Amino acid sequence: MSKSKVIITCAVTGSVHTPTMSPYLPVTPRQISEQAIAAAEAGASILHLHARNPADGRPSADPAVFMAFLPIIKQASDAVINISTGGSSLMALDDRLAAALRAEPEMCSLNMGSMNFGIFPMAKPGVEWQHPWEPELLEATRSTIFKNTFADIEDILKRLGDGCGTRFEFECYDVGHLYTLKHFHDRGLVKGPLFIQFVLGILGGIGADPENLVHMKRIADKLFGNDYHFSVLAAGRHQMPLITMGATFGGNVRVGLEDSLYLGRGELAKSNAEQVARIRSILEGLSLEVATPAEARKMLALKGGDRVAF
Repeated sequence: MSKSKVIITCAVTGSVHTPTMSPYLPVTPRQISEQAIAAAEAGASILHLHARNPADGRPSADPAVFMAFLPIIKQASDAVINISTGGSSLMALDDRLAAALRAEPEMCSLNMGSMNFGIFPMAKPGVEWQHPWEPELLEATRSTIFKNTFADIEDILKRLGDGCGTRFEFECYDVGHLYTLKHFHDRGLVKGPLFIQFVLGILGGIGADPENLVHMKRIADKLFGNDYHFSVLAAGRHQMPLITMGATFGGNVRVGLEDSLYLGRGELAKSNAEQVARIRSILEGLSLEVATPAEARKMLALKGGDRVAF
């Protein structure tokens, strides 16, 4: 779909990285809200949010933890709040949906298929972990599947989409996920303009190669024509190169400490806002304009921040 401005999404904390990996990873509600607000001030028009147990930083699905930072962010920023329905690959579906159903946000993420989601290589030997759960969570992904069946997807579309007026960031980790989305589009269960996130570089999904990004875009064009916007998410060191590439052929971009802990080679990002500022500088250097939250809402046909439940 043609557009004139680039939406920057910032994924503030996620459930992949652990506190030992970076002292700058936000864990408590205060840290998450402060970093989210700063990311919005730096130019992010969408904030993609997970929650963590404030005591030890492990991923949390507790709606009460989400509600400790969602109202604060909303009061301080006009950014679109996008709540994860992925949570963690080790959470049950009802747990993953609990916070979103409580908050009724403008947007939620929606993974378009069950998959191996391997982050166990990050559990490197010799690391002095702050918490026992960190290597245990990472290693558990060697033998578990991130479950997102057709029935799960239908459930999310009905309960959140129809029930709450929430629209979705459709996360596609491989080409087959695009065809799954097309299936739901053909059935009339999802309607455009779609917002499709190409996710590259997760072990178990499509690799973070430029050729794969081009291929994902080509297939999405074939399946959805002008009825979609796409964004690019690339894991780790691939973040900035591939999202920049995506922006040059009409895409939106996603940064944040969920996707990469680094600002550059060997340099930990001290905040989410640093990554937002970096990609904004790159975009503006390419003569691309950054979308405001109001412009993002219009592009994606969102219901508006006045119609959420927080």
